[in-house]
Amino acid sequence: MAFFIKKNTTMKSIKIIKNRSDIGAGTRGSDMGIDAIEIAAINKKNTYFEQFNFVDVITENESIYNKVNNSFAKRIDSVLSQCTRLSNHVKVNLQEERFPIVLSGDHSSALGTISGIKAAFPTKSVGVIWIDAHADIHSPYTSPSGNIHGMPLAAALGEDNLDFQINDITRETADLWERMKNIGVLGTKVISENMVYFGVRDTEEPEQEQLKKLEIKNYTVSEIRYRGLELCVNEALQKLENCEIIYISFDVDSMDCDMISYGTGTPVSKGFDQEEVTAIMNQIITSKKVVCIEFVEVNPLLDTKGNKMAETAFEILDAITNTLKKVL
Repeated sequence: MAFFIKKNTTMKSIKIIKNRSDIGAGTRGSDMGIDAIEIAAINKKNTYFEQFNFVDVITENESIYNKVNNSFAKRIDSVLSQCTRLSNHVKVNLQEERFPIVLSGDHSSALGTISGIKAAFPTKSVGVIWIDAHADIHSPYTSPSGNIHGMPLAAALGEDNLDFQINDITRETADLWERMKNIGVLGTKVISENMVYFGVRDTEEPEQEQLKKLEIKNYTVSEIRYRGLELCVNEALQKLENCEIIYISFDVDSMDCDMISYGTGTPVSKGFDQEEVTAIMNQIITSKKVVCIEFVEVNPLLDTKGNKMAETAFEILDAITNTLKKVL
């Protein structure tokens, strides 16, 4: 008698979305991060990138040569276009019941990803796990640099933080900023109660005051090591228990630059190690609420250890994908 094993046809397929854009950053080179991660896989003789379908998002990296600039939100018109394109890719893949793994250059892309998730699931509450050395909650009104990779969460929250305004922005910038806040669907994509930070340790005063006002929990590296990683992640998941879906955004600068690599645009010391980041993401994935994961800010041009940052990012990517395969 022949026995046949029925294949699980309900398992979602993983789709890699490659977003080689670095126009939201202050330092060039993170657009090369995706290729650096692929090279890391090839050098390890790992067939990861042969296993999954992928799509390349059209970019506007040539906009860095545009001398007409909005100094408090640099290249905001091009960042708006880039985030809109990425949002559409994320939305379509989610609607087709795929699991998007987004590999992006700079972190401004996260606004596009969050907007795409909300557009795909407009009636569902979205939880955001932000693993990063930075809060990325500036707006054009508060940013000392004008680099939009420090603003995606402010746009997703619909927050300007005018109580701590330091910049007088032009009408054009204000209009473009309003359009950024309405990518995908009109209005707020996520509420502050449904956000949790891991590893934030480098912020400016307007961000610090905003975090106090919005009461967003930040699990610091020292707290996780003192109280225990598993306990802290469980706590975070309990905080997001009313969220139907979760997005994980992983910036490689959340890791300790002295221990790992300086191959990222804004490196910060005293961060997580590779195993801690992997464990945080794996535990969140096992909640079965995660619908999208994003990796950002690998910059091989700044790496003083060869391709170390990309190699580390790939090892994390490979490990968490193996966990994903078990729960999808």
